[in-house]
Amino acid sequence: MDIINTIGRRKSSIARIYLREGKGNIVINKRKFEDYFTVPEMKDRVKQPLRVLNVQDMYDIKVNLSGGGFKGQAEATSLAIARALIKLNPDDKPALKEKGLLTRDPRKVERKKPGQPKARKKFQFSKR
Repeated sequence: MDIINTIGRRKSSIARIYLREGKGNIVINKRKFEDYFTVPEMKDRVKQPLRVLNVQDMYDIKVNLSGGGFKGQAEATSLAIARALIKLNPDDKPALKEKGLLTRDPRKVERKKPGQPKARKKFQFSKR
C-alpha cells in the first residue's frame, strides 16, 4: 500500500495527513498524538472516523497542522482522516457520511468593520 495524502480544513486550520498501513500511531507536528491534544473531546474528535470504521490499529498517520486553535485543528484533522479512508476504500463513504464526517464546516469568523467594536455590534447610540 502506498502513502495516502489528503487535506482537511476548518476555520483557519489546515491539516495535511499522510496515512499508511501500520500499528495505529498518530504523530502530529513531530509530537505524539496524546501530547498534542490534551483535551479528551479533541482526541475523540480526531479518532472518530477510525472508530466508525473500526480501523484504529490498522493505519499510521502523520499530520502537519497549521493555523487556528485546538478545536479547529482537531476538526480539520478528522476531516482529512475521513477523506483518506475514502480514498483507500470508497465503499466506506456511506458510513462516514451518515455520521457527518465528510462535511467541511464553512463557518469562519466574520471580520471586524471600521467604526464598530466588533463585526456586528455597534457602539451605543446616544440621542443627546
